[in-house]
Amino acid sequence: MSNVVQFRRTTAILTLVAASIGGGLIAAFAVSHNSAPVSVVARADTRSDNQRVSQLSNSFADIIEKASPAVVKISSTRVVKASEQQGSSPFMSDPFFQQFFGGRGQQQPRDQRESGLGSGVLVSSGGYILTNNHVIDKATTLKVELSDGRIFTGKTVGADPQTDVAVVKINADNLPVMAWGNSDAARVGDLCFAIGNPFGQDHTVTMGIVSAKGRSFEKGLRVQNFIQTDAAINPGNSGGALINAVGQLIGMNTMILTGNTGFGGEGGSIGLGFAVPSNMAHQVFDQLVKNGKVSRGYMGVKLGDVKAEEAPFVGLKDGHGAVVSSVDKDSPGEKGGLKPLDIIVSIDGKSITNADDLTMDVIAHQPGETVTLEVIRNSKPLTVKVTLGQRPTGLEAEKSNDGDDNGSNNGDNGGDASATVRGIHVQALTPELREQLNAPSSLKGVVVTSIDPDSSANDSVARGMVIVAVNREPIASIQDFKRLVNAAGNKAVLLTYNFNGQSGFTVVQPK
Repeated sequence: MSNVVQFRRTTAILTLVAASIGGGLIAAFAVSHNSAPVSVVARADTRSDNQRVSQLSNSFADIIEKASPAVVKISSTRVVKASEQQGSSPFMSDPFFQQFFGGRGQQQPRDQRESGLGSGVLVSSGGYILTNNHVIDKATTLKVELSDGRIFTGKTVGADPQTDVAVVKINADNLPVMAWGNSDAARVGDLCFAIGNPFGQDHTVTMGIVSAKGRSFEKGLRVQNFIQTDAAINPGNSGGALINAVGQLIGMNTMILTGNTGFGGEGGSIGLGFAVPSNMAHQVFDQLVKNGKVSRGYMGVKLGDVKAEEAPFVGLKDGHGAVVSSVDKDSPGEKGGLKPLDIIVSIDGKSITNADDLTMDVIAHQPGETVTLEVIRNSKPLTVKVTLGQRPTGLEAEKSNDGDDNGSNNGDNGGDASATVRGIHVQALTPELREQLNAPSSLKGVVVTSIDPDSSANDSVARGMVIVAVNREPIASIQDFKRLVNAAGNKAVLLTYNFNGQSGFTVVQPK
């Protein structure tokens, strides 16, 4: 694959050269027609074209030559305890491999030593190195190799699993340093270069563009706002530099999307690489160096996005905003007055585009600070002030604690046990279903059991949803659901639901 990429890039450069020389010859013929000899003018313009191509090539070389020494190789070792191996190794349960271990249960697994390889970026002449948390996670030893061949023992200063950022320190001075760039100023289409040690190939440089910004893949406590690039990134590039056309650090290469293994780093590059933006990395770096940990603001709410087709139903002009799907008990958000289905449209006067946008704004604040939120509730605007708490560290899952028991009140007024409207099959919320769905006793509505694949609801409604309102009118029975949906006729309806303990709404169009 690398040969194909190299061929394409070489072809692109040759095409550029040909185009430049061709343009020069056209100009030469034009001048020749008037007065000057063809050969003299053509030679002069060819020389000029060669200079331009040389300058183009040297400009890349100069940038890389200046930036590359600040990229280091990080080798790590870690010990995997025997207790961590039991029950997790696919080999121990495979009959083929059991013959090498004397059969199942005849030999206990032993502690094993694993090695890893990644990259890092020197951002301080005093030896502070920016890298990924997953490069140094659980490492017992760290070896840092510089571009001049010197090897140092590294020490982890601090790590932040939520952003996958870590800081390593080596005892050395007067080291080459890479300048921080402004990742917010990077634009889609900007030229960029990835520098790292893919598969152990020291100081490999690949070229591409900024393909996209603001990418995120996992919710919860992870903080993701990746820069996407098509510059080739492979295993070993993790923690390396993504630089702009003037050699400034705009991102730290972190992960790839591969055709074989999905996210991670086991497969090869297919042009989908992702880097932590330098502004985020810089903020984390400063806190880790100063405090050894990161403090972030926290509201204790789960958020979702507003679809454009839902906006008119909830009092918005467009789909900008973040929907509060649930509020943790005793959280800063609950104490501030936020409620499920509130739509947050601005924070401290700044408009909110979506849930990720709001999350990034909240974590940029420190615990104890108070933010002012503009909220749309039941299509009416109001202001909510929330004093932020401390965002939990690590990636431990947040526990759901709604404080309700599973009662026997199913909220059904009798009548039909099931119904189908607009391709949505619903059933009464029976005690058995309530227990299966872990739904609180106070929840009333109907349960979605299936959706017709050819219905307009197939993309917006899911099995297991508890529909609690139609066009903002609460429902307590199947009859309520049928009556309100049918009353809408050929108009779209807004369904409010509870799904896995979180509230939301969706629009279902007529068939």
